Order: sequence, then structure tokens, then C-alpha cells
Amino acid sequence: MKGYITDKTKLRRRVFEEVARLAYEGGGPEALDDLPYKIISGEDEPFRDSIFLERAIIGERLRVAMGMSLRKINEHANTSKGVDESMIAEKYYEPPLIDIIRFACNCCPDGVTVTNGCQGCLEHPCKEVCPKDAITIQKDGHSVIDPDKCIKCGRCIQACPFSAIVKQERPCEKACGIHAIHKDAYGHAEIDQEKCVSCGMCLNSCPFAAIVDKGQIYQTIKAIQSDSPVIAMVAPSVAGQFGKGLTDTKMKEAFGQLGFSDVVEVAVGADLCTIQEAEHFLHDVPENLPFMGTSCCPAWSIMAKKEFPEYAGTISMALTPMVLSARLVKKLHPECKVAFIGPCLSKKQEASRRSVKSYVDFVLTYEEVAGMFEAKNVDFGSIEEGDELRRASSDGYGFAKGGGVAEAVKNRIHEIDPEREVLLERAEGLSECKKMMMRAKAGKLNGYLLEGMACPGGCIGGAGTMLPLKKAEYQLGVSMEEAKVNHGSESRYADMLPGLEHLDEEVARIQQDVIAHGDD
Repeated sequence: MKGYITDKTKLRRRVFEEVARLAYEGGGPEALDDLPYKIISGEDEPFRDSIFLERAIIGERLRVAMGMSLRKINEHANTSKGVDESMIAEKYYEPPLIDIIRFACNCCPDGVTVTNGCQGCLEHPCKEVCPKDAITIQKDGHSVIDPDKCIKCGRCIQACPFSAIVKQERPCEKACGIHAIHKDAYGHAEIDQEKCVSCGMCLNSCPFAAIVDKGQIYQTIKAIQSDSPVIAMVAPSVAGQFGKGLTDTKMKEAFGQLGFSDVVEVAVGADLCTIQEAEHFLHDVPENLPFMGTSCCPAWSIMAKKEFPEYAGTISMALTPMVLSARLVKKLHPECKVAFIGPCLSKKQEASRRSVKSYVDFVLTYEEVAGMFEAKNVDFGSIEEGDELRRASSDGYGFAKGGGVAEAVKNRIHEIDPEREVLLERAEGLSECKKMMMRAKAGKLNGYLLEGMACPGGCIGGAGTMLPLKKAEYQLGVSMEEAKVNHGSESRYADMLPGLEHLDEEVARIQQDVIAHGDD
């Protein structure tokens, strides 16, 4: 429930805050062992029934926030076991990126169930319409469903005049658009890591906060405390994420108080990506490719290549806005480290690839950075207005919403060839993206530019965002309206693109090999 401070939200953010405070203030591995008792300090906190269970779960959350793996359920070990290797400035998370704390999982029920709303009517329409004879009537007239016979067709749900029959779905399974989540032998949720593309929708959906993602908060802060400058790159969806107090003109000072040496916009990289993808489309469709998919959403891109390997080449080879922005920053500041700050968990996975990791050193979500602001007690209200951050085009900011990428590329194509008809198709959510690819595979989208977004609403609906979708969409619209230019071709950095997009032979080979599993 984005935008609402629930108990789940409080726990997540408190963990991020304490990990950030540990990094800023110092302390050895033993300090991590004390944090579950600091976060869950009393018996009257409104979480799970057992304070001991809650502290154990907090211990696991602290580990993953430090980039470490969960402990085995039958393993006796301190929270800090192995933390020494993570208490450094340069370290990527240990795969897998997204995992499940088994003893935090509620083993949620699923299936078709008759509720107490059943009135035991004489007609029993539920029984009459059931094609598998899965419904029997008790002596009191109430219906009972045999789960072994039920095929979950939903006919009884539609037939019941009292709406007394419901279909329950596990929230994590329902949210996963590629069916990467299933039950283990004990009823706990389990992620098929071969299928998972790290979109994070399951993490958002789990009401018990049992699903976690690994982070680099500690490592980022340690890098900030080193001799190398660390530059923050904020994604286009940043508008409003930290509240009304953090305006565009306060951004540099606010991030400066966290220790970042500068702040730049990833929307600038979106402008450069627009130029790249437009050129690729004009050159390849339909001469070399039947259609072309956009490249900026890594979860969509990986899903398309995994599920449709024969069409992997139809996904644009254009570098993502994150990578283009990072290359630009490191071209201008070769000695710096780069921290991408945005809405996306899958960007963490993208940054760990061999062809990317030399440019993007750290990836943090808005939620994680909010923990850093809390740890440093940054007061946005006391920050004076400074230099305006905005340097990108309206189209560049629009990358953050569903349909924005395709629209930006279309605008650029029409600048080059006004007569060219550009057919667009877009999908939000991986299940819809998969349907779109099925239509493309069937030849129904030949000549089209396909935009895939793993998260509903686009990046503004990402797993690491903090605003409700409608508010995020409004705030993004303000950024688009206040942009000084409309299109990516007007970017002051457009002339630098040829140098940024150049790939040496090794990196090009790696990119071509990304068919099923990325280039980890």
C-alpha cells in the first residue's frame, strides 16, 4: 500500500534507517547483533504474536539490507555472521537479489472457499453448476467444496446469489506476472530463481513483509566516507517521492547532507536513450526485425529474452538511461563512484552485470535513501533553495510513466522522418507484457515499437517507490511541464552520445549473449 505508513512500512524503513546509522556512526559486526533489540524494544509493539519471532525476522532483514544472504532455517548463527565481508565500500549483493524469509511467510491459503455468508438455500445453484461434482451439501444446507476435485473455474462463485463463495489467491503468487512463485512442501512461498526477473511486485504485495531484497546502503555510505567522490543519479520518477519539502532546488543540498558530492538526473540519459532507440528502429524495422521492443526496463527485457529466446534480438540494444547517465558522469568525472537512486529493484540486478558494473557502483531505492535521510536527521524545511536540478527534456522525464518511452522515441523518429508512420503497442505488468509478446510472435504486431514495463503505471509504480500511483503521476507531470525543452534531441548532452554508446568488442559480445539469463 504505497503512500500509507503501515506496520510493514515502518519495519522496512526502520531497518534501512538503522543500517544507515550503523554505517554513518561506525561500529563493528557486534553492533548488528544488537539492532533487533533496538528496533523491537518492547512487548507491546503491534507486530507478530511473538516478540522473539519478530526479532529473528528483523535479524534476517538486517542481513539482506547489508547485501548478505538469509541464514538457513536450521542454522544457529549470529545475525552478524559473515558481515565483515559486507562492511566495505565496494561489494555487490550476494545472489539471489529477492528472497523469502520462510518463517515470516504466513503460508497464505488459496483456492475456492465457501464463507460464513452461505445461507444454506434450497436451490443450491453452486452445486448444480459445478462441472466436477466438487460441492456437497451438509445437513444444515450449507455448501462445502472438496479442494481435491475443485478446478477453480469460478462457476460457483458466479452462481451464488449471496456472494458467499470466494476465490482466495496468495498475494505474492497473484502479483507475479511470470509465475515464478510456488509453494514448498510446508506451504511456504518459494521463488523459482531461474524464472524471477526481480521486478519486486511480490515484495510489494506480501502483507507479512516476508519477501526481501538485498541492498547496498552500508556500502554506499562507506564509499561516501572514502576519498572517492560519490555522485547520486536520481531517476525521473524521483519527483515527490520524499515529500513536498524536498523540491528540485533543494535536491543537491539534501543529498549533500548525506555525503554525496553531486546530484545528476537520469532523465538526461533517457534523452540519449531516446535518440539511440529511434535510430535503431529506423535502421532495423522492418528491414532486419519484424518489430522492436524498448530496452529501458530490465525486468521486461530479461523476461522477453527468457520466455521468447528466438525473439531476443528484437529487444533494442540501446543502453538504458541508467547506464548512459553513468557513462556520462564517469566521462566527466573519471575518479568518481556512481550511485543510482530510483524506483526499481531490477536495476540492482542490471548493475551487477559485467557490462554495467564498471559504470554503476551502487543502486539504492527511494525507500532505502529515505532511511539514510532519517539516520542523518535531514530537515528539508531548513534547506535553502539552491540551483535547479532540471536539465532534461519533457520526453526524458516521461520515461518514468507507462507509454512515455514509446512516445519519446516516436517523437524523435518524426523529427528525423516526418512521413514515417510509427505504430505503438505497450504493456504494463509482466503478465500483460507476455501477452504482448505472444501477439508479436503471432505476427500481429509487425512494424510496431513495443514498450514493456514490468510495473503497473511504469517506473512510478516501481517496487522501491513510496508514493501512491496517482500522486506520483501528478508529480511527474509537474516535472514534464517545467522542463525547459520538449524532446531528447534538444539535450545539451546529445553531441556526447557517440562516445558514450561506443562498446568495445568484449562488451558487445557480452550483450549479444544476453538471451536467457542476462550477463551476470
